[in-house]
Amino acid sequence: MRKKKIHIKKGDIVKVLTGESKGQQGRILKVDAVKRRAIVEGINMVSKHTKPNAKHSEGGIIKQEAAIHVSNLMLIDSKGDATRIGRKLNSNNKLVRYSKKNEEEIK
Repeated sequence: MRKKKIHIKKGDIVKVLTGESKGQQGRILKVDAVKRRAIVEGINMVSKHTKPNAKHSEGGIIKQEAAIHVSNLMLIDSKGDATRIGRKLNSNNKLVRYSKKNEEEIK
């Protein structure tokens, strides 16, 4: 299966548009381009039952983030506004992402 371009990447701060966590913001921890899903810090928390292992010596129920579809996420720009993303060539002929709301380059 082909890897598709996604408007967000690891480290970006995003806002959740729909679902149980609607309106919340968080940082992207991991992106799966093939499944078009991302894991956002503190968003879409689920309970996972675990056996005792080296990492969790007692086992039990732990809370962790579950993946959310990228269509339900919108990037937050430097001014703190949710914005759409575009791509354009900068002065060095390098393709960069920019905010469509204020035409600012996203780093």
